[in-house]
Amino acid sequence: MQAPAISGGTKTSAAPAEHAVYVWGIALGAALGGLLFGYDWVVIGGARQFFEVYFRLSSPELIGWANSCALVGCLIGSLAAGYFADRFGRRRILLIAGVLFAISSALTGWAYSFSTFIMRRIVGGVAIGLSSNIAPLYIAEISPAAIRGRLVSLNQFAIVVGILLAQIVNWGIAQPVVANLTADAALHSWNVQYGWRWMFSAIVIPSLLFIAASLFLPESPRWLLTHNQKNEACTVLARIGGAAYAESELASIDQSLSTEKEQKSSWQELLRPRIRRIVLIGIVLAALQQWTGINILFNYAAEVYRSAGFGANDIFLNIVITGAINLVFTVLAMMLVDKLGRRSLMLFGCIGIGASHLLCGFAYRAGWPAGIVLALTLCAIACYALTLAPVTWVLIAEIFPNRVRSHGVSAAVSGLWIASFLLTYTFPMMNTVFGSSGIFFIYGLICLAGFLFVSFFVTETKGRTLEQIEAAVTTAQT
Repeated sequence: MQAPAISGGTKTSAAPAEHAVYVWGIALGAALGGLLFGYDWVVIGGARQFFEVYFRLSSPELIGWANSCALVGCLIGSLAAGYFADRFGRRRILLIAGVLFAISSALTGWAYSFSTFIMRRIVGGVAIGLSSNIAPLYIAEISPAAIRGRLVSLNQFAIVVGILLAQIVNWGIAQPVVANLTADAALHSWNVQYGWRWMFSAIVIPSLLFIAASLFLPESPRWLLTHNQKNEACTVLARIGGAAYAESELASIDQSLSTEKEQKSSWQELLRPRIRRIVLIGIVLAALQQWTGINILFNYAAEVYRSAGFGANDIFLNIVITGAINLVFTVLAMMLVDKLGRRSLMLFGCIGIGASHLLCGFAYRAGWPAGIVLALTLCAIACYALTLAPVTWVLIAEIFPNRVRSHGVSAAVSGLWIASFLLTYTFPMMNTVFGSSGIFFIYGLICLAGFLFVSFFVTETKGRTLEQIEAAVTTAQT
């Protein structure tokens, strides 16, 4: 059954031009957390072929654990984010995430035992879990409705910049790989002894920038109002859109909060009948974003391209090309998300990624040239960057009512990290069982199933205030 369209209410106009610089500035400051997320998430794709030799990892289980262990921290951070964001505010949690990024990345780069490496990666994962929850939540709550899609997509843009930055840093740090080295010579090569360490450590510099930016961010006006700080909320809203905008938003938020004034934000609230369906939609969308399989092209890029026939030194350049494509189409997504809407982009993405994966599966099975495999993976990444990558975060940040938004986002993003862990951990084993062609066939079919889910259960939210979305969803559930 088709989900009902959101109706009712008047669109809130974008912030006046004189306030636009301020709005974009604070959104960009929060989105720096996304840059660190993207870098930390993908740096392992270039470093893994070296630290796996250093730590003498050979079994698919150990390789899968080394590449997915950070996701345990992501889940911990994601589960904790809702509670701490409600208790201490969005800005403080972003600051804590920045500190954790700086510490964990510096320490991970200089781990000398596998167990130490794992523990430090998990701490970095906690930082990712916090920032991946709070950055889009914060941006959604400070954004005028007319440009909210673009501003929340700014977080995804920052993630993609971080991904490309990690790929460029990996490419620049890694020395040319010499073929047919003995095991002992490979172990004592510069890449294995030091190269991967600097790949991880380089994230300290942007972490310090994020920490500095977090110190100057205003608190979310919606959080301030839920904590009876109306004057502070009015000041923030006036800086965002002017006095008239602040008055209108205050009235709208107050009305929304008053309807739930007897309800306490908690995990139990997510089980209430009218909220439970929204939570399930958010979790499925988050899991779908991961099980499209695109992150395999980032975390296991070397293995994917090696299977296609590329040489070791060509692989790093191919990875940089994927990052550049990812960036270009993310910019295009930011231009389209508030024009074409969320739902249509999600539908297009599921079809585009699914078709690319299925063709890639045929390419592996038929032994097509490596260049065709590269072109198909780039096509899948382009579709993903244009659609599911940014739009999933926008929808997750929008669909939950004010009172439970932080917990709802936390639940959905926790689902994302569980799905991501299963994807990343199982890939080496699934690749052994099904082969490269079978893996892409599976991910392609998941994308087509996602198309059906979005068709039946996801409604359009573009151009509406968060309060209007809440009212429409509430009406649809009763």
